[in-house]
Amino acid sequence: MNRSKKQSDIRTRCVHTGVYQDATHNSVTTPIYPTSTFYFEALGRKKRYDYTRSGNPTRTALEENIAALEGGVGCSATATGMAAITAVLFYLQPGDHVVTGDDIYGGTYRLFDQVFSKRGISFNFVNMRDLKAIRHVITKKTKMVWIETPSNPLLNIVDLEATIALGRAKKILTVVDNTFLSPYFQRPFEFGADLVVHSTTKYLNGHSDVVGGAIVYGDKRLEERGRFLVNALGVSEAPFDSWLVLRGVKTLAQRMEAHQTNALAIAEFLERHKNVRRVYYPGLQSHPQRELIRRQMQGHGGVLSFELKTDKVPLKKFFSRLKYFCLAESLGGVESLIEHPWSMSHASMGERALKASSMTPETVRVSVGIEGVQDLMDDLDNALRR
Repeated sequence: MNRSKKQSDIRTRCVHTGVYQDATHNSVTTPIYPTSTFYFEALGRKKRYDYTRSGNPTRTALEENIAALEGGVGCSATATGMAAITAVLFYLQPGDHVVTGDDIYGGTYRLFDQVFSKRGISFNFVNMRDLKAIRHVITKKTKMVWIETPSNPLLNIVDLEATIALGRAKKILTVVDNTFLSPYFQRPFEFGADLVVHSTTKYLNGHSDVVGGAIVYGDKRLEERGRFLVNALGVSEAPFDSWLVLRGVKTLAQRMEAHQTNALAIAEFLERHKNVRRVYYPGLQSHPQRELIRRQMQGHGGVLSFELKTDKVPLKKFFSRLKYFCLAESLGGVESLIEHPWSMSHASMGERALKASSMTPETVRVSVGIEGVQDLMDDLDNALRR
């Protein structure tokens, strides 16, 4: 069978890229190679792989798939999403400066503020929707702009084209965390990004049964350095975990469409509810960045947040009444999850940074799954009653 590696439709690439690795038995699924090491044919002579930390056929298959979906020249699959972010920060040297958002994922904020800032790298956390705010903090020491769009959890949108152009003009590395939308709904390389990162735990895997990350490279020079760092730091993805993500990504397109359909219906329902103060979701007509969303996104994703009127419905009572929404961190799985960023996913930011990001103790984040949407709305309606 003729299987071209180049596919024009992303749905086809999800299913076929990186899969056909078994020339011995022609398996239609990618084999798992659980070996830790590979024998040499003779001193100084080996096949492609020598040690699984450095390279493994199952992980290579996943890397080929993700690179094809994002449009990058290559990819490194890592043990977690935070491992991917950590490896990217090692592109920098002590004394370098990073500009990023004040409303990014709490784990990323913690890594920047409490780990790398102690090792000679400085950070400015600013409103990334404001190009003037970005320009204002850029110095000669600025070596990276870290972009998260949509932001977590308030779903603010960063202008990829303008922000990346600003970075390129000043020869600053631009990195985009594309976890929330996946390459199905957003492809940052089309706007000139240098690197794209993912927590593959989320939508790429989509089944809440593995943790993983990915770094996708915009050029070969960055890939060479990135692969060295991932190997040297020892943060590469295990073979079985790589296989799980590759299995999950086959249904990425269908899952993202289902997540989005359900999320929009729930966002519109919450926007009408008397016990909800405000809803954050890019698919709503009320989102203040509608024109930008149309320009750079092919969809709106499956995550939304809202402000609960806690004087009407106390948080603990609201969460305790839910049947189908699991009170849990993470997102992107087929099941619906709900959480309280102030005390859960973003708690490590501290109260001052939380307030600066515009999050409140009333903010609730929802990862909408693929269940029957009426069941989900009924569940929320029951929990929102006084």
